[in-house]
Amino acid sequence: MGRSVQTNETAASSNGRARSHFGSRIGFILSAAGASVGLGNIWRFPYLAAEYGGGIFLLVYFILAATFGYTMVMSETALGRMTRKSPVGAYRTFGDGRFFRFGGWVNAIVPMIIVPYYSVIGGWVVRYFLAFASGQGKASAADSFFGSFTADPLQEMVCFLIFAFLTLLIIYFGVQNGIERVSKVMMPLLVILAVLISIYSMTRPGALAGVRYFLVPDFSKFSILTVVSAMEQMFYSLSIAMGILYTFGSYMLKETNLESASVQVEIFDTLVAILAGLMIIPAVFAFSGGTPESLSAGPSLLFLTMPKVFEGMAGGGVTGTLFFLLVFVAALTSSIALAESAVSTVEDELLWGRKASIVLVGAVMLLLGSLSLFGFNILSGVKLLGMDFLDFFDFISNSVMMPVGAMCTCILVLRAVGLPGIEREVESSSPFCGKKIYAFVLRYLSIVFLGVILVTSILSVLGIVKI
Repeated sequence: MGRSVQTNETAASSNGRARSHFGSRIGFILSAAGASVGLGNIWRFPYLAAEYGGGIFLLVYFILAATFGYTMVMSETALGRMTRKSPVGAYRTFGDGRFFRFGGWVNAIVPMIIVPYYSVIGGWVVRYFLAFASGQGKASAADSFFGSFTADPLQEMVCFLIFAFLTLLIIYFGVQNGIERVSKVMMPLLVILAVLISIYSMTRPGALAGVRYFLVPDFSKFSILTVVSAMEQMFYSLSIAMGILYTFGSYMLKETNLESASVQVEIFDTLVAILAGLMIIPAVFAFSGGTPESLSAGPSLLFLTMPKVFEGMAGGGVTGTLFFLLVFVAALTSSIALAESAVSTVEDELLWGRKASIVLVGAVMLLLGSLSLFGFNILSGVKLLGMDFLDFFDFISNSVMMPVGAMCTCILVLRAVGLPGIEREVESSSPFCGKKIYAFVLRYLSIVFLGVILVTSILSVLGIVKI
């Protein structure tokens, strides 16, 4: 299936239409890393690590990322580059039966569901950044600040629209001039900010206890929930089954070392997750003593606990401003990738131009995003399966559709493409050094891993297990 790749902004796709591509290997790496590095790293990873044993959680995460994560990232990226299509078209390349239609659309619809509510959360980050940047950091530390903000539909809508507009504006300029160019600036900025804040956090009195908790495995804290929570985090953090890796793979130059680039994306993603842990967990130990209550604060750790931490710091206003700038950068790069995946699908399947496709995706973002933010105020009395709109969209996409979509990818490789087909695609640009690990995990472990994620996620929502 090898294809020549043009050196200008576009390359021929398999359906004959011009297709954009990344201008360089580093462009792909930083753009794909930007897709992976988001609120899952800066927000979710630290609170899960804090709650599920610190160092032992980190160790389990490393093992899973190096095996299952590696396999899924390689599969989706290779299928995207092989077919030069977004998920629906990629599946259709290998067949037109029910399975191929279902698998392609599951992977394609996920980002269309996620990016609206993700932009709502991005709007929350905008609000906290503006609060600290304008000298209102102490006010944001009050327990009532977050509730008052989300209870005000106009204020929340304005922040949501700012975030959504920036997302769509960047992808409007295309792959090289928009996504790649922004990623080359934002991702190094993100790492620099993360390093600076981590150093500050780790040097506070009492913070070393948090560093030890986070980095040194305590096997007495190991449980099956440690494995399940690390598995879920790895799944979401690496953008698996969101259509992003198919789409970005389809933009990858044919001569790019696919395996090396994929591994570097994983390393970058994991590095930022570790830095996020070193920013937040030592700070919690330094300013709250690392009590069980503070470590198990869960999702509120970012928006409720961290402002209190900054309030107690000397120079907390500046540190808080930099911290929420970092979170904003991470959230925006992931939002860009999600929206680009959705736009690419519209372009490929409806044969629309980029402007029209962005307008359609923007309309979906506005509709579903409005439902998500109104669920905290105007529509607070409306519940779906006992959840508000944002939690419901999160449950359907993350807990149900993403595991199912990843299962479809595994089946597609094993039954339709064949392992030799993936090997040929990878080896068309470089040796396939992890071939044996890839084949073993895909054949014997991947479906089991995904089944565990799917079942435990549903049981968690039903209140049968706590994840």
